[in-house]
Amino acid sequence: MPRPITATIHLSALRHNLRVARQCMPASKVWAVVKANAYGHGLERAMRAFDDADGLAMIETEAAARLRELGWQKRLLLLEGFFDASDLPLLSRLKIDTAVHCDEQIDMLARAEPGMKVDVHLKMNSGMNRLGFTPAAFRGAWERLRALPAVGNITLMTHFANADDVLNPGLPLREQLSRFAAGTEGLPGERSLSNSAAVLACRELASHWVRPGIMLYGATPGGRSAREYGLEPAMTLESEIIGVQQVAAGESIGYGSRFTATAPMTVGVVACGYADGYPRHAPAGTPVIVDGVRTVIAGRVSMDMITVDLTPVPQARVGSRVELWGRSLPIDEVAGAAGTIGYELMCAVAPRVRMAED
Repeated sequence: MPRPITATIHLSALRHNLRVARQCMPASKVWAVVKANAYGHGLERAMRAFDDADGLAMIETEAAARLRELGWQKRLLLLEGFFDASDLPLLSRLKIDTAVHCDEQIDMLARAEPGMKVDVHLKMNSGMNRLGFTPAAFRGAWERLRALPAVGNITLMTHFANADDVLNPGLPLREQLSRFAAGTEGLPGERSLSNSAAVLACRELASHWVRPGIMLYGATPGGRSAREYGLEPAMTLESEIIGVQQVAAGESIGYGSRFTATAPMTVGVVACGYADGYPRHAPAGTPVIVDGVRTVIAGRVSMDMITVDLTPVPQARVGSRVELWGRSLPIDEVAGAAGTIGYELMCAVAPRVRMAED
């Protein structure tokens, strides 16, 4: 028998969450973001679940090519753009849109072979300060692109830093919107603005395109819970109890002996560890579900195992089912207890974890 840890992907939840994105901004077309192997859910599964999306967006050129091989006929977008001039023939041949965020990419487009044509998404740095042209430089970049025979349609794009915290004192959302409006004034072309946070919380910002990512997988970038937004978890990570120990008061559990029992307790050993993608830094008290009953981690996460308090689950035994996150335990709650975000947990699920779908 294989080791009893499985990540089950709920295709119905992926479809449901895409519908929620459309309901939030019904006038907008949707790029479903599938970067990082669809946030750990599997590129092919996401393609099937998001067949109603207007396009799929990712980072990796090879993922875009794979989607074409799998039969995706709608639009594809590289959110970081191309990384080398040698990528351009592939983008032109497979009709893959690309972000353009720097002069070096424009230079490569200017040197493209005759006959190539690529639709681009010109990215403005409206305050995120990662990729993109400043508002002052944006028009000049647009004019350069417009003059190039290798460039087709130009979409105008930016990325919000704080759409889940619109009044953030470091960079309020309205300031980014103001900068984007000033930098694009009078320029033709469709606009692409909202990420998951803006789709969920700033529905008045409808643009031609929206780019939901984390919300499609049943988690949120912050603010209210996924359930409050009507989202459904798309991944359930489950395993089993593989051992049970009776621990006396005063005895410690796990590496470093950091957890000490204050009273006699029953401890379950779960076949899941940081080599499976479970966060090593998850502290004692991080929630888990055993046989449908909520309990907590007791002791340090190790490579292949975690130890959990079975006091609230006296009926638990070897073979009892354990949900690490999923339909009964929101991934955002586990991530919050571990001091991280749901994105990281999804993307960190290791290849050795069996994947299933329903």
